[in-house]
Amino acid sequence: MLAPSYLPESKQLLATELVDGLESNALSWLSGYFAGVAQGRQLSARPAVDSPPALTAVAATTQQLTILYGSQTGNAKRVAESLAEQAQGQGLAVRLVRADRYTTRELKDERLLYVVISTQGDGDPPDDSLSFVEFLKGRRAPKLPELKYAVLGLGDSSYPMFCGIAQRIDARLQELGATRVHETGMADLDIETIALPWQEAAVLEARKALKQADTAIASVTTLHPKTAIATRDKPVLAELLLNQPITGRGSDKDIRHLEISLEGSGLSYQPGDALGVWPVQSPALVNQVLDILNLSPDETLTIGSATHSVQEWLGRHRELTQLTKPFLVAHAALARNDELNALLEPAAVNELRTLMDTRQLVDILKAYPASWTAQGLIEALRPLTPRMYSIASSQAVVEEEVHLTLANVAYEYEGEARWGVASHFLASLTEGEQLPVFIEENQRFRLPADESLDVIMIGPGTGVAPFRAFVQERSTQNAAGRNWLFFGNPRFSSDFLYQTEWQQALADGDLHRLDLAFSRDQEHKIYVQDRLRERAADLFKWIQGGAHIYVCGDATRMAKDVHQALLDIAQQEGGLDAAQAKEWLDELSAQGRYARDVY
Repeated sequence: MLAPSYLPESKQLLATELVDGLESNALSWLSGYFAGVAQGRQLSARPAVDSPPALTAVAATTQQLTILYGSQTGNAKRVAESLAEQAQGQGLAVRLVRADRYTTRELKDERLLYVVISTQGDGDPPDDSLSFVEFLKGRRAPKLPELKYAVLGLGDSSYPMFCGIAQRIDARLQELGATRVHETGMADLDIETIALPWQEAAVLEARKALKQADTAIASVTTLHPKTAIATRDKPVLAELLLNQPITGRGSDKDIRHLEISLEGSGLSYQPGDALGVWPVQSPALVNQVLDILNLSPDETLTIGSATHSVQEWLGRHRELTQLTKPFLVAHAALARNDELNALLEPAAVNELRTLMDTRQLVDILKAYPASWTAQGLIEALRPLTPRMYSIASSQAVVEEEVHLTLANVAYEYEGEARWGVASHFLASLTEGEQLPVFIEENQRFRLPADESLDVIMIGPGTGVAPFRAFVQERSTQNAAGRNWLFFGNPRFSSDFLYQTEWQQALADGDLHRLDLAFSRDQEHKIYVQDRLRERAADLFKWIQGGAHIYVCGDATRMAKDVHQALLDIAQQEGGLDAAQAKEWLDELSAQGRYARDVY
């Protein structure tokens, strides 16, 4: 029987001594070296902890603040690092640790714990926090009467379970007897609006909890100094070079391949990163909202430190195509509609989810009339935020360009056109027009440093985008490792994205295996998870030989189904029981060998 392997205590001590004090490049080399050893011995070494060197993960002490973070795409990590910097600047002893690097037996010894965690999908924890959350809710979690804590959640209020995992952690820590020292923060996609004031207040509470003297103020040293060329708040304008449909006649989807110039921007990226795009609302949609509510487009309003006309607020600064629960609560209070209020009751969460998935702002304004002032409406609507698109190119191949695979979201509701703000904005651009962009790094979705290792890529639909980048990058590296792609879509004839490129990659030896699942080409629907099960023996052999697994695409169904398929394969091919299979997959995730970019 195959069982997950662990280092004995003596080896753990040696490993700790080995990595202590090493720079990141040396740690990366060691990571690649141990991965190579794993290929021969079917053992795996954990990659280096990604906590900043100034905040190494040491044992819990009574006079320190432990900041534990769980992050899917890097936002929670960034916020946690900022919180750590502020706390250090106030003279506090801080340790910063990612959730899957946290030794859960130390929880009973913690005295001050801050948790910064993002929500994956509708209330779920990010991948790196699954084991910690499971431990916390389980019977082995200790009583914590001496623990003081605070929780900051990052989420998306277009989901009914907004910041659901942060709320569950807060409730569970209280059940275990811990004392909350600061209210739970729930940051929406405009993260800093909530996160910045929460951090400032939380640091003050930490000073009180640790009885830090007012005189012990240290200077702040940035953990990751950067001279950012373009950021989320200061994007660069980039020229659209190509906007090309890549689905054929008869397809139910409108998928575009976009090529964007980065010439002169100084922007760089790696395979696995995302391109952030700031969209603009359709003028037709803005005018429809103004007409329904009888608002003047030219009225000037100041909200916070910004002053714009109502037209400008709605067109460039407010979300109009995605409903959020806070807005629905505010609208229900004005509309005084029993039907809408009933949908907001906890027992109606499924009905609310359906409403939020299928309706947009104009539908709510028409179905449940209410009298909004321009000021009240704009304050109630969520700020417009950038959309992130997995990059579909390797810069080693395309140089000063970046490529995207765009699903243009467009449909009808009661005979009227509806669309997604960013895909509509991008699909409507013509070649030569400009768009505001920036790069969003995704450190948890990287090719293995050891180019001799195999990679397994699972990306149906537009989830194939980063794997186009992966294969391009591995080709330029002349990587010795093999590449195996699983791709699925409805129909071979109309929906085989990048078909000629994959065929050429197979011919050139840059792609070694390609498994396809076209769900509508036969009576019985076939999906990528079905292909995984069909290839179970070879797949498991690749994984046990050191292969890295990557999944990209829909989080709601596909990613969960693929996850279950991998668990089933571990039981079938490895002789593991259900608990051991879960432990095996969790260990692959902790090692960075099972990575997901799901949305």
